[in-house]
Amino acid sequence: MSQGVEWALHTCLNLSWLDAPVPTSTLAAFYELPPAYLNKQLQALARSGILTSTSGPRGGFQLARAPEAVSLLDIVTAIEGPEELFRCDQILDKGPGEHTGVDYRQSCAFAHAMRGADLAWRRELAGKTVADIRADVERAHPESPADTRARIAELR
Repeated sequence: MSQGVEWALHTCLNLSWLDAPVPTSTLAAFYELPPAYLNKQLQALARSGILTSTSGPRGGFQLARAPEAVSLLDIVTAIEGPEELFRCDQILDKGPGEHTGVDYRQSCAFAHAMRGADLAWRRELAGKTVADIRADVERAHPESPADTRARIAELR
C-alpha cells in the first residue's frame, strides 16, 4: 500500500474531531507532509464521498459522512482502488503441460489462497470504522481530540 493510505486514515481521524473545513496546507502541516501529494489523497477521498471539499478562504476538507459510516476499507479503496492486492498473471500458462482454456486465476492454488486472504483482510477493514478507531484513540489518549483541535488552530 502507498503512504497515501496512512495519511488518509490519520487525516480522516483528525477531521472527525473538527467541525469546519480544513485547508490542505493545514492538514499537511499537521504531520509535515507534502501538501501537493496529500491533496491528491484528499481529492480521492472526496471523489469517493468520504470527504467534502469547500473552496474559498474558509474552505478545505471535512468528513462528508459520520465517522460511523466510514469504514477503513472505504478509505483504503478510495486511495488504492478496488482491485485485489494479489494479481494472478497466469504464469502457469507458460509452464509445461496442456493449457487450452484454463483460467489459472480460478484454478491456481496460490491465487485461491491469496484471494481468501484478501477477502479476510477486506472483511476486517470493512468491519472497522473511523468512529471505532476514534473511540480506541480517545480511550488510550483522552487528550487527542483537544490536542488535534489546538494544533489545527495553531497551524491556520
